[in-house]
Amino acid sequence: MIINEYDNYSLLQWNTFGLDVKARKFVEYDCIAALKEVLRKYKGEPLLHIGRGSNLLFLNDFEGVVLHSTMNHVVVMRETAKDVYVSVSGGMVFDDFVAECVRRGWWGAENLSYIPGEVGASAVQNIGAYGVEAKDIISSVVTMNVKTLELRTFTNAECQYGYRDSVFKGRLKGKYIVLSVLFHLSKLPCPKLDYGNVRANLSENPSLSEIRDTIIRIRRQKLPEVNELGSAGSFFKNPIVSERKFKSIQKKYGEVPHFLTDKGVKIPAAWLISQVGMKGVYHGGAQVYEKQPLVIVNANHATSDDIAQLAAEIVEKVKTTFGIKISPEVNYI
Repeated sequence: MIINEYDNYSLLQWNTFGLDVKARKFVEYDCIAALKEVLRKYKGEPLLHIGRGSNLLFLNDFEGVVLHSTMNHVVVMRETAKDVYVSVSGGMVFDDFVAECVRRGWWGAENLSYIPGEVGASAVQNIGAYGVEAKDIISSVVTMNVKTLELRTFTNAECQYGYRDSVFKGRLKGKYIVLSVLFHLSKLPCPKLDYGNVRANLSENPSLSEIRDTIIRIRRQKLPEVNELGSAGSFFKNPIVSERKFKSIQKKYGEVPHFLTDKGVKIPAAWLISQVGMKGVYHGGAQVYEKQPLVIVNANHATSDDIAQLAAEIVEKVKTTFGIKISPEVNYI
């Protein structure tokens, strides 16, 4: 059992915006017993469990205890000729897990290649890309109750997954820590290639590794490398509007990119942001990324206020122009 504790700890390497904020305490643990010990020790104090900080905007130093898991295991729990159920530690880097899936010939996670963060965060955030969401391959989530220290397994249905949402971001926010995720993957080919321009960049019958390599190449073309230009990836969710609302926008703007969902019409937030003239705009050291306006980058020693105020300006302009309120994917801390 290993517990590493640090005082007044810089989170510069633990948030992808590259903000040099500090935590009063930073604690890493390597097993369930260690986590229980930590939670007992710091009972009643403000707690924040993080992965790689790829979806966080720290507005100030964190006057509490930041927790991080170093558990990093992939265990096959059950398999048939067609399927495999794999338990993955919450502390594992998500893209390392995807790479392992491709190496072993497991289908389902490949479209989620190169998304930053860890497995535990993927189950909280319901990450998604290129027509696939984490919920599509999650069977269940093993958690620990922060107060009682009891273990609880949530089924996929109990996680109440929505678009970049789950029960862990809403009603149960901060009440459970994800220990591991059980993924249901296919041993038979089941590619999903009809989102965006993915299929156009592939051969007729692409392998898992070809799909992964292509997804990574596309993402690199659109998104900045966080070690070169700090960001949290997509800052905003794509809004879903009524068909009536969409038609009124279409009547004014002509061709409007969109995707039909069972809840309405999804319009890319990047398109809305471009239409209101915010692409490339700066606020202090923060900038709306020129290659992908869905991303806000730390272009020149941005402060958290720079980023937050630029985001607020985007929200206001889109609301004023289209009557649509776009919401952040990023969690403000």
